[in-house]
Amino acid sequence: MISVMHTTLFDMNFSSFQGKIAKVTGSLILGFLLSRGFVFITYEVLSLKKLLQIDTQAIHQEKLKSYVYIRTTSVNPSDYQGITYHARKEIHKAVRKILETEAKIFRRPFSEQFSTFDGEDHECALWLLLKRSQSEDKEVRLQAVQDLANNSHWHDYQYGTVAQTCDQRTAIGLARSKDIDLRFFLPPPPLPKIKNDYPIEDELRLLLVSLPQTGLDPCVQYFTSLALRESSQTLAAQRGGLWCFGGNGLPYCETLSKIPSETVELFCLQALVQHSKVSSHCDKIEAKGGLQLLQRIYQLRKDSAKIQRNIIRIIGNMALDERLHSSIVRAGWVSVLAEVMKSPHVIQSSHASRALANLDRDTVKEKYPDGVYVLHPQYRSSQPIRADILFVHGLLGAAFKTWRQQDIDRRLDKKASEGEEDYSQCWPKTWLASDCPALRIISVEYDTHLSDWKAKCPVEAHRKSIAYRSNELLDKLRAAGIGDRPLVWVSHSMGGLLVKKMLVDASKNPEMDKIVNNTRGIIFYSVPHHGSQLAEYSINARYLLFPSVEVKELSKDSPALKELNDDFLSFAKDKKFSVLSFAETLPTHIGSMIKLHVVPLESAKLGIGDLIPVDVNHLNICKPKKKDAFLYQRTLKFIQDVLAQEIGD
Repeated sequence: MISVMHTTLFDMNFSSFQGKIAKVTGSLILGFLLSRGFVFITYEVLSLKKLLQIDTQAIHQEKLKSYVYIRTTSVNPSDYQGITYHARKEIHKAVRKILETEAKIFRRPFSEQFSTFDGEDHECALWLLLKRSQSEDKEVRLQAVQDLANNSHWHDYQYGTVAQTCDQRTAIGLARSKDIDLRFFLPPPPLPKIKNDYPIEDELRLLLVSLPQTGLDPCVQYFTSLALRESSQTLAAQRGGLWCFGGNGLPYCETLSKIPSETVELFCLQALVQHSKVSSHCDKIEAKGGLQLLQRIYQLRKDSAKIQRNIIRIIGNMALDERLHSSIVRAGWVSVLAEVMKSPHVIQSSHASRALANLDRDTVKEKYPDGVYVLHPQYRSSQPIRADILFVHGLLGAAFKTWRQQDIDRRLDKKASEGEEDYSQCWPKTWLASDCPALRIISVEYDTHLSDWKAKCPVEAHRKSIAYRSNELLDKLRAAGIGDRPLVWVSHSMGGLLVKKMLVDASKNPEMDKIVNNTRGIIFYSVPHHGSQLAEYSINARYLLFPSVEVKELSKDSPALKELNDDFLSFAKDKKFSVLSFAETLPTHIGSMIKLHVVPLESAKLGIGDLIPVDVNHLNICKPKKKDAFLYQRTLKFIQDVLAQEIGD
């Protein structure tokens, strides 16, 4: 419809309009008499105005019926220019015709400025920008999108015109423009109406059943079986009491609360997240109408940030496949992502930013796999990127909540069970991006657990090991372009061990050499280079914690940790990496009965670089209280020093 509309709107607004003028020539006399250098013009303005006035009520009704926008005739006489203005327009048309004919006869290129219709100046600009946004010249195309995005004074119908006529590439570019007006985007296409009591989770389960069920990754199998097993009836029965009255209690449960249905949807969406990591499964999701189903759920669950976040995560994974971009755009996801980009919540906006970056093949050469998030820049920018900063969290951490401002001292296990809805501001996205705008700031995420009781996916032990995660993350980081620019690593707790392992592994792989060679510095926040008391306590109190693989690997004086540290130091000294380490000096509460120094000072000593003790606990060692706090200012100075050549004035 949009491709047809590009020419239809043009013809209707101008060619047909000009045809109408030709029919009223009985009241319009335009004479061009060239005699001795004078042009004589006779023009009956009042008669022309009367014939061309349009019923604005009729136009309003037509707007309600379709997306065709027509400008109404103004009833203000001051809006009409005089005879000279109209004569100039007619002369311009005549000159244009002559130039067109000349270009055809002599086979010369016809100047673009004369190819626009003879409308108002701002109308000409709109259509000219739309044409340029589809230019084969990339620079012309990108500038046109930027010029479109900068317009904030247009009428509603003009934004609607752009929404209808722009191509897919332009729509994505506009969505990735800062402070974009959402009127540039058509709303998602309407979906067929369904009955109020129609269970959406049934459609989700049918979609899951239609996806391949054999030869799957263990995590995909686990989440799929869990989602298919946990039906609304099962959840209701598990709750007991008033949730079920015997027999088929589902109708009674649903009348009391919608929580069971939403919980099942969340189970199914978590399974779809795992499936969306497999390219061939993304094809199946699209073919089975999954994009439209996800759109319906997204609109129905506007009050559930978790559900919406999982849906956008799926879209971001599917956007890694360029073959699916057209389907994603047609399903109306560009307008949704553009709106979420404006969210004040860093988690929501960063998920949308990742999805749009994967869709934007015009300005983004990198691809961002699941768990890799760009904190800055999240929009298109003329600011060249000089270097990369990579944040890697530790135990119980996440890509966003680990790096928020200092929060109150809470129980560690309680933090693990809570969602991320109560986070504070993310300082790498706000403070660091403001102080160093020429940096690309990336944060990665992976699942970790204190205890196997809380494991989200009970897979083989080796898959939770630092060695396995190192290989998995290295592949993702290379896809995201890590290693193409100078790089600084920022890590917390076990994340620092993972950084060391990735650098050691990369040094042994010729395909990953760029990551090592471009590393300029590393920041360690309370990294247990020589083990942690948390692991030692967990082993002695196994009946309490059932320590996970991650915790076991942190055992004090572990041979594996010693080997990793020796391997890292041997080539880090040769590469002359700049290193800055921070160490906690206050104990951390773990559960209701445990209070300990998770990483003692002696374990935080790497053997190279500076070590700075700070009077905070393990959780807050990477969370500055405010922008002028020592933790942040020392971190900022380190980054500016090691990247002085790249980001210096």
